[in-house]
Amino acid sequence: MSIATKRNLPGARAAFTLVELLVVIAIIGVLVGLLLPAVQAAREAARRCSCSNNMAQIGLSAHNFEFSMEHMPSGSINPDGPIRNEPVGQHVGYLVQLCPYIEQQGVAEQFDISLGTYDPANAPARAVHINSFLCPSSPYYVNNDNTSGLTNYAGCHHHTEAPIDEDNTGLLFLNSHVGYGEITDGSSHTILVGEMLPSLDSLGWASGTRASLRNTGWLAGRSMSPDAEPSSIPPRQYGQPEQLPPEALNEDGEMKKDFVGGFDSLHNGGAHFCFADGSIRFISHSIEPQLYQNLGNRADGAMMGSY
Repeated sequence: MSIATKRNLPGARAAFTLVELLVVIAIIGVLVGLLLPAVQAAREAARRCSCSNNMAQIGLSAHNFEFSMEHMPSGSINPDGPIRNEPVGQHVGYLVQLCPYIEQQGVAEQFDISLGTYDPANAPARAVHINSFLCPSSPYYVNNDNTSGLTNYAGCHHHTEAPIDEDNTGLLFLNSHVGYGEITDGSSHTILVGEMLPSLDSLGWASGTRASLRNTGWLAGRSMSPDAEPSSIPPRQYGQPEQLPPEALNEDGEMKKDFVGGFDSLHNGGAHFCFADGSIRFISHSIEPQLYQNLGNRADGAMMGSY
């Protein structure tokens, strides 16, 4: 039998045609398109879990600090206020004070609090990026000039947008020594730490400025200033808006040095918050504005609804 005859036998099978190959590729593309969102969702769920665990470690370290010192750490240690967002002053942040309680004893030993955050002797410790201070969803871990490690976890210094000072109403503010007895609203109803989005010109995790402190006075698009009536503000997302309103800018159109800003995250729909009792909760962007503001005040006596 000739070779030509063998090729024409009924059982013989030719190679894939171009049309068949294109159909197979199309089917594979559809399957990948269906699976990719599920893979991305699984990865984000893992990142959210890791982020929550990081925040829980910070909350536990704050509890251990309070047990040892009989008060929470100061949001910022400085001779006077208000605190300005510039590398001038002592500005020792709350995370520096928590380092010995969060398995960062080596960093704590390198950091001389008496010299202040920006002293050259503290530069090596200040530049360290600490994984437990970073949200896994964040793409950045150091600032633009690589002089300071960043953090995504900010202490709550006040319930409205206001400079960081000694008269703030939160738990972590200038030279604060808040004990649990002073949290009259209840530790389960008062924010200790929340997620934030640091800028690349940030002064870093060690700095007790807006680099590690924020407030519950911001909704997307406007500030809840002390003169504003929260009940009159329509529900909007919290967090610092992309376009800052006039009250946050100086005459040159730049951000004011005493401006602080609010919490936010790269997670879809909201951000994690650690409360004074150590509990971690994911608060939706759609939280009622007055309730959100009340959570940033340790002693306003407000009744708390669901959130």
